[in-house]
Amino acid sequence: MRTVGVEEELLLVDADSGEPKALSAAVLARAAEDHRGQDVFQEELFGQMLEFATHPQRDMADLRAEIVHCRKEAALLAGEAGGAVAALATCPLPITPALTRRERYEWMAGQFGTATHDQLVCGCHVHVAVESDEEGVAVIDRLRPWLAVLRAISANSPFWQGQDTGYAGYRSRLWARCPSSGPTELFGSAERYHRQVADMVASGVILDGAMVYFDARLSAKHPTVEIRVADVCLRAATTVLVAALARALVETAARDWRAGRPPLDHSVSLLRMAAWHAAHSGLDKDLLDPVTMRPRPAEQVLRSLLEHSGQALADHGDAALAEEAVAELMRRGNGAREQRLLLEQTGSLRSVVTECVRRTQD
Repeated sequence: MRTVGVEEELLLVDADSGEPKALSAAVLARAAEDHRGQDVFQEELFGQMLEFATHPQRDMADLRAEIVHCRKEAALLAGEAGGAVAALATCPLPITPALTRRERYEWMAGQFGTATHDQLVCGCHVHVAVESDEEGVAVIDRLRPWLAVLRAISANSPFWQGQDTGYAGYRSRLWARCPSSGPTELFGSAERYHRQVADMVASGVILDGAMVYFDARLSAKHPTVEIRVADVCLRAATTVLVAALARALVETAARDWRAGRPPLDHSVSLLRMAAWHAAHSGLDKDLLDPVTMRPRPAEQVLRSLLEHSGQALADHGDAALAEEAVAELMRRGNGAREQRLLLEQTGSLRSVVTECVRRTQD
């Protein structure tokens, strides 16, 4: 069974006011002093962000337990530093980014200017094990149409700089300003994949291969395919659903490759439209069907995803989990719907943030 691991980026805020706080250095210092999570937590591009990474897991119950533990430990460390953590993909309140003083990040700020400052956003990256680069690239080619559905499931960023953006997942629209981000064409082989990455680095626009921010890429550090489309999810249960679906999609793609079934040959232009549509509407309207690239109700598209990856979900023991989690997600909504409902109930974006601090631990 393929292992799966998750990286989550959390927003650091004041527990009472919801204001973002640049506390990552203090949080990481506390972790190092007490040897708590020093191999789990790490700094990010801005001081208002904190990242953690789980260990590779085979069982989704174990993955969920680790995500919950890491979120609770992050909350404790942030509390000791005078703050709190919120699983919000963008900050609803106005924010001035505090760049982490590191040579790499300073290079990015100089190279990309304002686009870098707009990257104070929190994502969720899912790593799924693959046997080789060749299998990994074959998987990436076959994942492309389904990634927008994972984006819609995880959408958790309707507010930005004190305004409703009109999007369910605005984080991805900000991230799209990076020149190396987004969907990819069909590679066909690991050799072509690596040649393209090398050409992008040789252009001088990016610093190295780690700045190739494809929606799905070969990890530079691990023998995995790294799926990078998801917002950080408000609730840990949604993160687990995204991870279970991501693993099932990878396994299904690998089986299709071994069976000689070709990938769908959608253009990058259509894939960008599907990504935009998912970010805009989330689960509240239509999505573009991954096979036909025509609009269909979101619930039907989620059903198609479950059917497409159903054998892999069953083989992993995740079929019931996925069915129940999708049903609950359609009933309650993703993080974007929850945030908008909170604003409707309270009339205050500050209250949205402080309530999301609590739900991050739920």
